[in-house]
Amino acid sequence: MNKLFHLTQQGVEELKAELQGLIGQRAVIADRIKTAREFGDLGENMEYTAARQDQERSENRIAEIEHILKNVQVITAPKGDSKAVLGSTVRLKSSDGKEKEFQVVGTVEADPLNGKISDESPIGKALMGKKEGEEVEIKTPVETATYKIIEIG
Repeated sequence: MNKLFHLTQQGVEELKAELQGLIGQRAVIADRIKTAREFGDLGENMEYTAARQDQERSENRIAEIEHILKNVQVITAPKGDSKAVLGSTVRLKSSDGKEKEFQVVGTVEADPLNGKISDESPIGKALMGKKEGEEVEIKTPVETATYKIIEIG
């Protein structure tokens, strides 16, 4: 049985756009390979080697995205649920008044720098199943901090 990949609809659209871009680059890479072949000896032809490596990376990523999209389960933000679940946006407040906001997403879509955290990350695990008003202790490699959940959307 294939593993399901949990993505938001936005994450699915981003992957589809990336896939279309990669497919569009196939002709460009093929032209680079053709031009590099014309330089002669392929054993010492760095342009040819680089173009073939780009082609391999591109084709591997295309295959990976197609696999994810075939096995995707779209997650939606829950309506009216006061518990943090996959797809929830959670606002936290620390004891010193600083606020943080995270959206809990699947591992494929995780982007911590943009507030999208995986449900399998330490922060995601700590938030899952918690309710508004609860305090949550988040352990990361850098620190252990306590936050109050002020809103779940």
